Amino acid sequence: MAAGHGTRLPRGCASRWLRGRRLAHGGPAARLQRRYDAVVIGAGCLPAAGRGADGRAGETPRAGRRSCHGGDRASLLRPQIYTELELQRHGLRVLPRDPYSFTPLLEDGSPPRSLLLGHDAAQTRRQIAQFSRKDAQAYPAYEAFMGGLVSAIDPLLDAPPVDTAALGQGSLLQRLRALRALWPLLQAAGLALGRQLPCYYEVLTAPISKVLDRWFESEPLKATLATDAVIGAMGSPHAPGSGYVLLHHVMGALEGRRGAWGYVAGGMGALSQAIASAAAARGAHIFTEKPVSHVLLGRAGRAQGVTLQDGTEVRSKVVLSNASPQLTFLELTPQEQLPKDFVQRIRQVDTRSPVTKINVAVDRLPNFLAAPNARDSQPLPHHQCSIHLNCESTQLLHQAFTEASSGHPSSRPMIELCIPSVLDPGLAPRGCHVVSLFTQYTPPVLAGGRPWDEAARNAYADTVFDCIEAYAPGFKASVVGRDILTPPDLERIFGLPGGNIFHGAMSLDQLYFARPAPSYSGYRSPIPGLYLCGSGAHPGGGVMGAAGRNAARVALEDFRRL
Repeated sequence: MAAGHGTRLPRGCASRWLRGRRLAHGGPAARLQRRYDAVVIGAGCLPAAGRGADGRAGETPRAGRRSCHGGDRASLLRPQIYTELELQRHGLRVLPRDPYSFTPLLEDGSPPRSLLLGHDAAQTRRQIAQFSRKDAQAYPAYEAFMGGLVSAIDPLLDAPPVDTAALGQGSLLQRLRALRALWPLLQAAGLALGRQLPCYYEVLTAPISKVLDRWFESEPLKATLATDAVIGAMGSPHAPGSGYVLLHHVMGALEGRRGAWGYVAGGMGALSQAIASAAAARGAHIFTEKPVSHVLLGRAGRAQGVTLQDGTEVRSKVVLSNASPQLTFLELTPQEQLPKDFVQRIRQVDTRSPVTKINVAVDRLPNFLAAPNARDSQPLPHHQCSIHLNCESTQLLHQAFTEASSGHPSSRPMIELCIPSVLDPGLAPRGCHVVSLFTQYTPPVLAGGRPWDEAARNAYADTVFDCIEAYAPGFKASVVGRDILTPPDLERIFGLPGGNIFHGAMSLDQLYFARPAPSYSGYRSPIPGLYLCGSGAHPGGGVMGAAGRNAARVALEDFRRL
């Protein structure tokens, strides 16, 4: 894991300022040994979450560069990981956001209306009542309903999926272990949900637009809530199964508050730094700029370590890969050692991504028509939020998806705008700010096979900036630098297949039993001693750490029997 950190530069250094957020910084250099108990391939937070489990484990990252500019907020990280790795002691600080969501509208009126959601229940109801008193009354019941489903599903995140094959074969002990693994699933499906199970089943399988239509009538509220169901997904809010993605993004907690989000002080790279510090304190060796060529296999076909691109062989008893399933099994593992049907499954994983990430340096705060800035230009509560633009209705989100489906970047893309420097001023020079734009929908391949060249990148970024300008006049004039990452850029720079931030779609056919492939959802791969521990494994993507922690526990169980 290479830990990134936001670089602080003086005013006037905008281009270097943006690039500085992508620099990788290793910790105190450890000497690479030729033999370890465990080797972890890949950079990031997911594999690191399990590194404290074996103090003798060594890490050899697949990707040499790691940054904080792929994400800006934290909430999904499992609370056990905070505790087990003592991340606060290793410097992690998360800055809570309240309020957390702001949706300004484009409409006639002075000023236009906006929707501000936060943890103050009374204030949130007043905000919703601007659009519908009925919705304001229904919102607490909706939150309670969703909270019940989240509480039921939550235990499934911290355990491997049930090994269905082991239920009918293997020794009696193996069958008993498989039966024991059924408990979290039974607990979620029956005991926790009870009579509400049919209603919750609909949330998991129906289009999120249908679910929200049952609860609300106000389009700005429905569109704001729907953004969590389509974020990072090449899908419409009208697509069946989009409800689960919404649940996935509200499963987190911060300081004991369910669904709360916050900014990591120093940028997301500071989270990697804290986890790296915790791993190093337990004896792990962390190396950056050490690309892996392939996984070493013994005569019996068991993973025995890795070979680096410079030819160096690093031996180990187990290998865990945080790289995507595609990279792990189609590039790093000899194909002849894998079952043909497994390889076919990995090739068929849906990795389409709609996301273009734009990092922006500005010399002043955005000034929204719906919530004008204060005279002293100090941040207001809405500036700390996820700011949703082009979210007046779910139909707008659907239209944006439809355009991308035909190979054209959305003309009115869904934009999630965050300004982490509002709560963490050290990220930018005094008076300036860092703006993170998470936008969709952009097709991985443009119509007619056109490449995402510099002209195409800038044309799309200009469209995004024009949209922001409509909500916050003067935004374009405040920009002093920008960094544009289309789906092909995200794949090339970060190794994300198709640019997909989850290493594969979070659709129902690619979750739980089927992630990354049926019969291989329990972190063990067809290669003995090789484990998948990243977003391509259960329970999926987000800065969650669950896959890394779960995989480490499975690997340790096997390690003790070696």
